[in-house]
Amino acid sequence: MSGGLLVAGTTSDAGKSVVTAGICRWLARQGVRVAPFKAQNMSLNSFVTREGAEIGRAQAMQAQACRIEPTALMNPVLLKPGGEQSSQVVLLGRPVGEMSARGYHGGRQQRLLGTVLDCLAELRRTYDAVICEGAGSPAEINLRRTDIVNMGIARGARLPVLVVGDIDRGGVFASFFGTLALLAPEDQELVAGFLVNKFRGDVSLLEPGLDMLRDLTGRRTYGVLPFRHGLGIDEEDGLRVSLRGAVRESAVAPPVGEDVLRVAVCAIPLMSNFTDVDALAAEPGVVVRFVDRPEELADADLVIVPGTRGTVRALEWLRARGLADALVRRAASQRPVLGICGGFQILGEHIEDEVESRAGAVAGLGLLPVRVRFAREKTLARPAGRALGEPVEGYEIHHGVASVEGGEPFLDGCRSGQTWGTHWHGSLESDRFRRAFLREVAAAAGRRFVPAPDTSFAALREEQLDRLGDLIEQHADTDALWRLIESGAPQGLPFIPPGAPA
Repeated sequence: MSGGLLVAGTTSDAGKSVVTAGICRWLARQGVRVAPFKAQNMSLNSFVTREGAEIGRAQAMQAQACRIEPTALMNPVLLKPGGEQSSQVVLLGRPVGEMSARGYHGGRQQRLLGTVLDCLAELRRTYDAVICEGAGSPAEINLRRTDIVNMGIARGARLPVLVVGDIDRGGVFASFFGTLALLAPEDQELVAGFLVNKFRGDVSLLEPGLDMLRDLTGRRTYGVLPFRHGLGIDEEDGLRVSLRGAVRESAVAPPVGEDVLRVAVCAIPLMSNFTDVDALAAEPGVVVRFVDRPEELADADLVIVPGTRGTVRALEWLRARGLADALVRRAASQRPVLGICGGFQILGEHIEDEVESRAGAVAGLGLLPVRVRFAREKTLARPAGRALGEPVEGYEIHHGVASVEGGEPFLDGCRSGQTWGTHWHGSLESDRFRRAFLREVAAAAGRRFVPAPDTSFAALREEQLDRLGDLIEQHADTDALWRLIESGAPQGLPFIPPGAPA
């Protein structure tokens, strides 16, 4: 068998990533050798594979759902926005330059179709099934001519398509029908049916609408997935909560000690890998919030300046908002601050950037004895070591090269008083290191907080992936889904006018 499926969506954030992960985990539990694939991803949340390739974190998470190591084949094109009009293009795990949206869609994208089809074909030769994720909507008629991630890849590889709709937004029937009706006949014949996501209530009340949708389109609905809190793991497009919401929506055990620990994350522009704080949010008694005002740092026991695709721009934003002054005051009073990647660079004394912002020499906040020079070659690595007496590993994605000129060693960076900085993403997922770091923070903050002795972030991720697999197994027609993956879209599906414009 060499089956496949494309999970498309009526909109961005319809649930394509988690549905793809759920199908992958369901298949893996059946003993199927399965792999994920997304031809083109636009995201500032990325990951480094064992071979040193940069891919979207969503595909790394889906590979984990498949119980396999992620590779560059699973996300051959990654676009990392650097502003409103341009993105860094990462091809097969390596950056190949900056490009405007007009330049990319004006010709470069279509030339990559052969590359992404080759990557998909190689995965299909290796695995029993490949579950592909689309991007945005397949009915973006202005982009169809150059599409390589939705119907372009489906038609090129003859993949059946399942369209996911978020019913929690409302208008799901119109979205399903309209999506189909704006596709060309050759694309419509690959759309096998629909999957309703985030349903609340009694499914029997929805069923008459599903029957009418089948009468209108000739296509069935393969499942109705109920709404579940806390399933938005490693998403692509932005924060999965409102700016001042808690990171974790699902219930967490009460704190082990007498106090909670409050963590404030500066919501800087072009924030990258905000998933770094997920491991903190999984700790009983740790409350994590994203903030954008200096007064919101006042009651925080730890402030994190996260990674960013625009270090100098983020530094300017912090200064304009008054957050820079608040961070300086915190450091002077020995209250904990942690900078990660771009945040680490911001906390240093000096930045020389002729690559990312081309701003030249820029003064940092001066909280760490570090000088940063931006190199054209991007550092992509999977380091491991020890810190605070505990084993720790992470991954690096940065153009900035840091020269540490003082302080105490901390991972690849340094510590000065209660201000810490490192380029390592993902270090807080190392359980023993995370607990040691939180004990340091609690002591400095004067909190009677005690880290839970048995929190395993890896086990929590596995539980979350199993919950996604359970959703598919319990609420989708898995027999029909298997036939779709194995045999392709049913023959003779009707065309729904008007179809795509000429």
